[in-house]
Amino acid sequence: MLWSLYGNVLVQGILTGLVYGLMALGLSVIFGVVRVVNFAHGEFAVVAMYAAFVLFHALGLDPFISMFLIAAAFFVLGYGLQRTLINPFVGRPDHEQFILLVGLAIMLVNGLLMIFGPDARHANLPYSFDSWFVGPIIVDKVRAYAAIAALAVSGLLFGFFRFTTTGVAIRACADNLVGAAVVGLDVKKLYALTFGLGLACVGCAGALMVTLTDATPMIAPGLTLLAFTIVIIGGMGSMVGALVGGLLIGIVEALASVVIAPSMKSMVSFGLLVLVLALRPQGLMGKRA
Repeated sequence: MLWSLYGNVLVQGILTGLVYGLMALGLSVIFGVVRVVNFAHGEFAVVAMYAAFVLFHALGLDPFISMFLIAAAFFVLGYGLQRTLINPFVGRPDHEQFILLVGLAIMLVNGLLMIFGPDARHANLPYSFDSWFVGPIIVDKVRAYAAIAALAVSGLLFGFFRFTTTGVAIRACADNLVGAAVVGLDVKKLYALTFGLGLACVGCAGALMVTLTDATPMIAPGLTLLAFTIVIIGGMGSMVGALVGGLLIGIVEALASVVIAPSMKSMVSFGLLVLVLALRPQGLMGKRA
């Protein structure tokens, strides 16, 4: 029955990895277009987790429904942040962007600590412990729903960039900023839209994650680091790479938890990161500079 154990672990890793991929997708989109590294990425994900928790306990909204409200709010928040706070730092030295966004991350974490305290919060859904049995494989309903939702949101984002005029304009800015400005595209507005879309992805991912794990302010730096690991493995600026990296990290962490120890899963993830950087520095789906 050992193969069925690993089969179950593999399925759980794939389902969780898709949610990881959605979170990292927001970071990849922002960097790929705006060329700003969002060092407050994990902090925004935790804010989304708490938002889903509050909406669930105050209004009874299922996180799989409230994620749309949270995504909309995060889009507006991201648009406003880019236009007012971040845009003046675009093109400035990397260390100045780093200080700005790390300062924002610290403010978010401490704000959550002041409001909610350090205690872990979780959205205990009526079907949290329900599962499907597919032969010897046990599929958790919550993880399956979260993975399907992550795939759906990712598909919508891919469709937006591929088939809409605004999406094509944003891709043009990413490929050739000077050329986009010469032909009359409003680069600042497109940057703000991109940052809003990136935060909307984080909002969706955070709402999904609160159904899988406890929300606490102290996990925020770890989520930021996780998103960076996924994006670097997949390839900086690659949307497909973010999903592939999320799947790999989800699978590797799940297998490491069983084969080695749950506390060692981060070590194995970083080992994978080092291996990818050694063999393919641009990431699995990235392009050489």
